[in-house]
Formats: sequence, structure tokens, C-alpha cells
Amino acid sequence: MTTDRLPPLVLKKNEQRRLQAGHLWVYSNEVDTRKTPLTGLQPGELVIVQAASGKSLGTAYVNPHSLICARLFSRRANARLDAALLERRLRAALELRTQLFAEPYYRLVFGESDGLPGLVVDRYGDVLVVQITTAGMERVSVEIIDVLQQVIGPAGILLRNDSPVRVLEGLPQNTEVIGTVPDSVLLEEGGVRFHVPLGRGQKTGWFFDQRSNRLALHKYVRDKQVLDVFSYVGAWGLQAAQAGATQVTCVDASQPALDVLEQTARDNDLQSALTVRAGDAFDVMQVLRSERRQFDVVIVDPPAFIKRRKDIRKGEQGYARLNNLALELLAPGGILVSCSCSMHLAESRLQHILLQAAVRQGRQLQILERGFQCMDHPVHPAIAETAYLKALFCRVPA
Repeated sequence: MTTDRLPPLVLKKNEQRRLQAGHLWVYSNEVDTRKTPLTGLQPGELVIVQAASGKSLGTAYVNPHSLICARLFSRRANARLDAALLERRLRAALELRTQLFAEPYYRLVFGESDGLPGLVVDRYGDVLVVQITTAGMERVSVEIIDVLQQVIGPAGILLRNDSPVRVLEGLPQNTEVIGTVPDSVLLEEGGVRFHVPLGRGQKTGWFFDQRSNRLALHKYVRDKQVLDVFSYVGAWGLQAAQAGATQVTCVDASQPALDVLEQTARDNDLQSALTVRAGDAFDVMQVLRSERRQFDVVIVDPPAFIKRRKDIRKGEQGYARLNNLALELLAPGGILVSCSCSMHLAESRLQHILLQAAVRQGRQLQILERGFQCMDHPVHPAIAETAYLKALFCRVPA
């Protein structure tokens, strides 16, 4: 291991406060570029982040081309992002998950919250799906794979490095298979054995973050008619059917996802309760409204409508339109489960959007439960962006 001192990255006066309070990100406008020009650094290069006074704040990797130009991974100066550090952090992450879950199906690594910014690892038994989203982690991708093979010993690793986030980091988009990775895996949740597509599925294949919220749904659906919008492979809807819903309508724009959903329904003998509708969610909901359909439970779990701060206004309009339609399709006394995975949408804003929709329709609204991301997506208390998932369970009294 080299002992050469790393180059400094000096912040402007008073810009160290957020880092001293526990945050891990440095924005490009916080750097004193007269003392330490970002243009002199290579993507993924390690630096010692320093306050204007010269005090060390820790070690980070940089990307001079990104708005988040540096991410701390250690509070020690001159630390190394090497196999030893990766192994320590991975073993700590694994210890938490094995304590929380009886079966090895979970998000194993959740970026900054597990001390590994830019790295996501989902575990499906003996198959791992890995996403690397930053130049710093890309530089040690070989070490990451080696450590995963040493600690977990998977039969196969799927590198899903096709996220649009990589473009912002100046990284290529690609996928790679190491070892043996099937097209899909079986996963059990809520009494249903799901087919989960990996290489052709959304993101890393399955949304582990909603696990606890989907389980919370069960008590609301017995003998009810349920609408599951943005259903993907049916994680919400098929669990509702398993929990006793008399009829479940699943809506998604992806026909391949609905094909997987229907196969899962057949394999679990749930097909008699299931109806699928392929198409744009808003279009299908408008058709259902024109048909004067009403549902006892409506679930809306859309993709992030707000990916960047500049999208907040437009995104909030999307959530407003979606929840207006959802309430129009909800029968009196019904339950609306409204979700958002947009980190830029606070729960208070989602609640306000729901309130406005209810007032517009002259309906009352009761919030029964507030759901968050599951425990394998721990929140970093200094990084609000890691507390991204909201699920409000609401009742509209008759």
C-alpha cells in the first residue's frame, strides 16, 4: 500500500460546516478553485478534503465534471479506498442484513448509508446485482467484485451499469455477467413466489425498499377490489390477491413486466382474481374513470417524477394529477396507498398534494399509516436524500 500523501481539495471559507455536521458530499461551488483547481484532478482520484483553515475533513474521491464533485468515504486523512476498506464495509453491511432477514434476499449495500458512496448491491440468494454509479467506485470495480466473491461467494454477479446517473459522471453504460446469472430468479414475499427478471427488469430487478409497506397492505384488502397502478411485476397487486382481495387490476406500460406478472399469478394460483391492463398509467386511469369504475383499494407507486431539483414543479404537478385520478377511482370508505420515491419530494409535500386533491373533490381524508423504506435501505441521518421513500396509507370516509 502506498504511503504517498494525497492531494488536497480546499473548500471556501465556512463551506466545511455541512461536512462537519456529518454530510459526505462536496459540491463544486464549495471548492476554492484558486487554491485547488478541479480541472487538475482526474475522475475518481482520491483527495484530502480540507477546510479553508487547512484542517482535514477526511478523504474523498472526486469527479471534477460532476455537480457533486467529491464524496467522502473516510473521516481519516490520507485513507485508501482499497480492498481492505471495501471488505470491512461490506462485512458490516452483511452483518446488519443477516440480523434483519431470515433469507438472503435484500439490498446488501445502500451507498452512502453503508459507507460506500456510489455502490448498490442487491442480493438474490447466490446471485448479486451490482450498480456502480460514480467514477470513484468505478476505479475500484475490480476490487469490489473480488471482495464480493470472497465474502459472499455468489454463483453469479450481474453488473447493471446501465443507469442514466452514470452519464452525469462521464461513465459508459453497460451490463456484464460474471459467473452464472439466470434471466430471472424466484423470490418469496407476502406468501407469493415471484419471478424477478434481472437483466431485463427495472433497475436491479426488484424493489426491496417497499417490502415493509407491501406487507402493511395485507390487512386492508380482504374481500376488496384493488387497483395497482405502476404494478411492474405485481409485487403489490399479487400480494393483495394472496391476502384475500376478490379482484385485482394491475396497470403497467411494460407488456414484458405484465407477462412476468401473469406467469407469477398462474404459478401461485392467483389468476382468477387478476386483470391486467397494459398502457400508460394516466391513460388507463382515465379510461377506468370513463367506465365509472370504483375500487376499494387504490395503490399508486410510480417511478420518481422528480429526478433533479429543477424538475420539482413539473414533478409535483405529475403527483397531483396522479393522486387526483386515484381518488376519483376510490370508492367511499376506500383506502389509497400513495407512494413517492422522489428524494426531492418531502413527505409533507406529498401529504399536501393529497389534501388538495381531496379538497378539490369535496372528500375527507384520513392518514392511517406512514410508510418508509425498508430496513435494508438505512437512512444516513446527515443526508436527507437517503430518506427518499414515502408511502401514505389514507382512508376516504364514506
